[in-house]
Amino acid sequence: MILYGTSLSPYVRKVLVVLAEKGVAFEHVPCFFHSPDAAFQAASPVGKIPAIDDEGFKLADSTAIIVYLEANHPSPALLPAEAKARARATWFDKFGDTELFPVIIKPFFNRVVMPKMMGKPGDEAAVRKALTEDLPKLYDYLEGEVVGPYLVGDAFSIADISIVTGFHNLRLAGEAVDAGRWPKLAAYVEATLERPSFAKAVAAPAN
Repeated sequence: MILYGTSLSPYVRKVLVVLAEKGVAFEHVPCFFHSPDAAFQAASPVGKIPAIDDEGFKLADSTAIIVYLEANHPSPALLPAEAKARARATWFDKFGDTELFPVIIKPFFNRVVMPKMMGKPGDEAAVRKALTEDLPKLYDYLEGEVVGPYLVGDAFSIADISIVTGFHNLRLAGEAVDAGRWPKLAAYVEATLERPSFAKAVAAPAN
């Protein structure tokens, strides 16, 4: 199997973590979205990352890829089997992708992507708004949901992967969850990022 996408992307990182957790062999082709690479374009018709080519089966979108991997490599299970647990894990996957990451990316984009990759000044006002106005509301919610080492049940799952993946980008931007204000969330994020699968995903080539 070939995985396309830079490890700087939290969505690619989701798949890298799953592959590491399941011990699946793969070839990693780091690239950015809308890469002109013809093989990548064939796997991702709208140019988004991640994308895979598994012996001719082509698929894009992190959640779709994880569902595919879960079906083909069911152990260890990263999608809970019980109905309510699976529904909650699916909710956190959606929350991480569509609610948390669009806000958490702003410090990374303005402090890393813009100045270091595009040679342009970032918007520190946008960073400050994200950190002081937008993220606290999301952190308040997550602080109330963290009751143990995992968000859903008693096992690591797609819920944990999808929620925590963006926090590495926040760390790259020089920020972290305030442990004084959100102690449970801060501890949960740090512990999850220290998992061997996350460490391996973070160390994967970016380009």
